[in-house]
Amino acid sequence: MVQTSADQDRINLRARKFLMWLFIISSFMLFAGLTSGFIVYTAGSVERGLKILLPQAFMYSTAVIIISSVTMHLAYLSGKRLQFNKQKLYLTLTILLGILFFIIQLSTWRWFIAHGVYFVNYNASQSFLYIFTGAHLLHVFAGLIMLIYALLGLRKNIPQVRNLFRLEVTSIFWHFIDILWIYLYVFLLLNQ
Repeated sequence: MVQTSADQDRINLRARKFLMWLFIISSFMLFAGLTSGFIVYTAGSVERGLKILLPQAFMYSTAVIIISSVTMHLAYLSGKRLQFNKQKLYLTLTILLGILFFIIQLSTWRWFIAHGVYFVNYNASQSFLYIFTGAHLLHVFAGLIMLIYALLGLRKNIPQVRNLFRLEVTSIFWHFIDILWIYLYVFLLLNQ
């Protein structure tokens, strides 16, 4: 049986999707380890707790990233329905919301500093705030690159199979980032 180019593309795309899932699993393990480290460090000690209320910006950024997840899903659905103008619109909105999330998160670091919460201080649990948000921002940055790549591919009129693949992989990763932030936000709310 002769393997066609389309069959080869499906195999290559399947392998890339598997790599994305491996990356998501390893990222999940990273954040599970970080939150476990926080729990072990604080060990129920009031002195080692955060001792601050979280900034309201966290609530706003949570709303922004949830909305961006909705626009990402709409972009994916538009791509499946061959509605390319809608797909471009929703991808652009997702990128803009991702950038807004990034900016809001960076503003929380200014808020931390204004309230005496520094990366290096006597209370390592407060340092975890920078580690959690910084590691998550690296993932958001990677997600933004994937979104831009998907949008550029759409503008170049790539084949629909590749367009849907880019959308699907980007969507999976973007939804993971969303769920990861909600997990971190709830975790921090419960430990403030």
